[in-house]
Amino acid sequence: MTKLIITGANGKMGRVIQDIVAKRDDCEIVAGVDLNTESNGNFPIYSSINDVAEEADAVIDFSNPVLLDDLLAYSKKTDTPIVIATTGYSGEQKKKIQDASKESPIFFTYNMSMGINLLANLAKKAVQVLGDDFDIEIVEKHHNQKIDAPSGTALMLADAMCEEIPNPMKYEYDRHSKREKRTKNEIGMHAVRGGTIVGEHEIIFAGRDEIITLSHSARSKEVFAVGAVNAACYMKGKPAGLYDMKELID
Repeated sequence: MTKLIITGANGKMGRVIQDIVAKRDDCEIVAGVDLNTESNGNFPIYSSINDVAEEADAVIDFSNPVLLDDLLAYSKKTDTPIVIATTGYSGEQKKKIQDASKESPIFFTYNMSMGINLLANLAKKAVQVLGDDFDIEIVEKHHNQKIDAPSGTALMLADAMCEEIPNPMKYEYDRHSKREKRTKNEIGMHAVRGGTIVGEHEIIFAGRDEIITLSHSARSKEVFAVGAVNAACYMKGKPAGLYDMKELID
């Protein structure tokens, strides 16, 4: 039985994770962390990770980037693996995660969906086959409450493709401010925000007289919760290091 701590326990994703775990017999939630400490009757909820008294096999974080330092310190102090599912980290914070993984077991990905991570692998294969004869554009769509743009997932997809492209590429976020034709060494990024769109990502490979499109559409937040819980169970007992969805897909 994998014992879990959930940060952001009373948030939308925290509640979805509770529903997912309740239907499984291989894990249980022993404590939660949230500024809203209202009890749900199933496990204690603390206002800070530093106040948690229960021992756990992994922490699932769906909270806020400002809590990163406390989470990393807790992981190092208790040797507890952390599954980081929060988005919107700065470059400096991503560097902290990488550095912390040298001493702590950390699972970090921009998107917990198995489908999205499969999409990244398919995109890499497409780049290998198509070469530089096709222009690449990424369109991502999310709900009107999402703060960061482009999405971390869109950046993850672009980064994955760049691993297969020998020439340095630049990400073009603001093409409307320029009056010049598209260059070959760019990947266009386009963000759409509206309504309650959970998350849609489309990769367009535009060549001469043909277009290839790879896409993924998340219909509910449950796909991210399932991925996070699977990752947490996988991380039980793992040594220090930086892990991601490749370990679950391979």
